[in-house]
Amino acid sequence: MAYFNNQKRNTPVATLIKNYIDKKSGKVDESRKEILIRFDYLDWKDQKKILSAFLDSGKTDRRWAYTKLLNYWDKIFEPKLKELWESYHEERCSWPVIRYFPVEYIKQNLDKFTEEKDYYHVCLRLAQDKSFHIDKDKLAPADYLSVVFESDRTISDEEAKDILFKLVHKYCIERKSISTLVLDNYALNYDCIISPKHFKEVSRARNYLQQLNLTLVVSEFDKWDENVQNKIEESPEFSKVTRYSRIFDDRIRIAYKYSYLALDEKYKEATDPDAEMMFQPSEFYRIIDRLDYDNPPF
Repeated sequence: MAYFNNQKRNTPVATLIKNYIDKKSGKVDESRKEILIRFDYLDWKDQKKILSAFLDSGKTDRRWAYTKLLNYWDKIFEPKLKELWESYHEERCSWPVIRYFPVEYIKQNLDKFTEEKDYYHVCLRLAQDKSFHIDKDKLAPADYLSVVFESDRTISDEEAKDILFKLVHKYCIERKSISTLVLDNYALNYDCIISPKHFKEVSRARNYLQQLNLTLVVSEFDKWDENVQNKIEESPEFSKVTRYSRIFDDRIRIAYKYSYLALDEKYKEATDPDAEMMFQPSEFYRIIDRLDYDNPPF
């Protein structure tokens, strides 16, 4: 016989909040669980009480509150959030701080936003002021172009071209092979020859350049990419792979090799590995290839 725990959901929310706040109630955990289930459907006055209670609680509950504040913001939370951020500098706490605090506060504390994505979100807030200097070295290339676009700025054709080809070089050198990390959705869902324009961040950067009306750069890159595709299609390596060969791994490695060979010398570095190294299997597949299935090691 199966037994089911049909928990009642008629406890008043005021009681749940009271039991959650009272650490001696013996009902903190069950009250928390019920609050999390109900939160999005409660009145705003109750939601504010819950957020305040969670901000006064431990790290895990604060993290939940920080995330919720992105969509449930009220200026009443500013003093408490300021206190918490200046005390702990927790990553999720910085999210609502950057989004909602006064611009002057963000400027005064610029050097304290140190998490990887903090500077990107700071730029989205501050770059509308054209006197704000965007430090592109602190941003991923596609994030930099996103900020340029969102702040109604522009860049030169030469800078745009460098961004695309330096990204291609980065992919070739890093030689990642997990398709979801490497490829855009088009390449993942379509029977195509994988080429540089399908590398995820290259694709994203290219799309921003289109939105910035840098059409000549995009057109020239697309012609270069088409040439790489032709080289891939004619290559001896490509003739040996099937459509789903090793779930994209072989096809990605072929793209790395011929993308690198097609790069202008100005985008290559003396420390780069030989192009043939870019066609070597990833470590995962080197392990698979070494397995002796006729004599398993167990």
